[in-house]
Amino acid sequence: MNRQAQAVVLFLVGGAMLHAGFTDLYLRYVKAGLRPLLLAAGVVLIAAAVATVWYERRGGEHGQDDHGHVHREPRVSWLLVLPLFALILVAPPALGSYSAMRTGMALQKPFGFPALPAGNPLPLSVVDYAGRAVYDHGHSLGGRRIEMTGFVALDGSGEPYLTRMVLNCCAADAQPVKVGLTGQIPPILEPDTWLEVVGTYTGKRAKDPVNGSVIPFVTVSRARVVKAPSDPYESPE
Repeated sequence: MNRQAQAVVLFLVGGAMLHAGFTDLYLRYVKAGLRPLLLAAGVVLIAAAVATVWYERRGGEHGQDDHGHVHREPRVSWLLVLPLFALILVAPPALGSYSAMRTGMALQKPFGFPALPAGNPLPLSVVDYAGRAVYDHGHSLGGRRIEMTGFVALDGSGEPYLTRMVLNCCAADAQPVKVGLTGQIPPILEPDTWLEVVGTYTGKRAKDPVNGSVIPFVTVSRARVVKAPSDPYESPE
């Protein structure tokens, strides 16, 4: 690949990173806290592309042999640019129930259980509820009504779980945290449907069929279908 093609690739990758970073698209790839680094990397790549073009025009790469003949790179090398347009134009779907039910529960023990703020019901992440339910046996929940949002995942028997994929860094390391649903749940639930549920702690538990980890449950008093959030992932508490 010649210098011009290299510059185009660098520019397109940098532009794609800036486009993703200035919109919610980046949330499909990395956790929210990495946005500044993503934008900085995009700027660096675009600067490198501009520097490459400048160097080429200054004669740093003549592409000539001793007889003054110009060696042209094969045009097929420009086909390497095509996948980049897919990165820019097509947003990949967030990981959902298919990945969740084929990956074991990945709940990490929290460092502590800080007192919960006021609120009725109290909005809580799936990760926070699961951590308090499994490792504190619901004591820190104090019988509170909890509101959580996640997507539906169904096991082989049709048992529904409210699920969120958890990122330590990026989508490549995403692992699920699942909360079983009992109580007043809709009679028909489709996988990957996003639900907002209100409920209370229950001591009911199950074992994850993939890795045997404990899956806590919540007793649902209200559930409704909602739109997928702009950030479909959660981070470890």
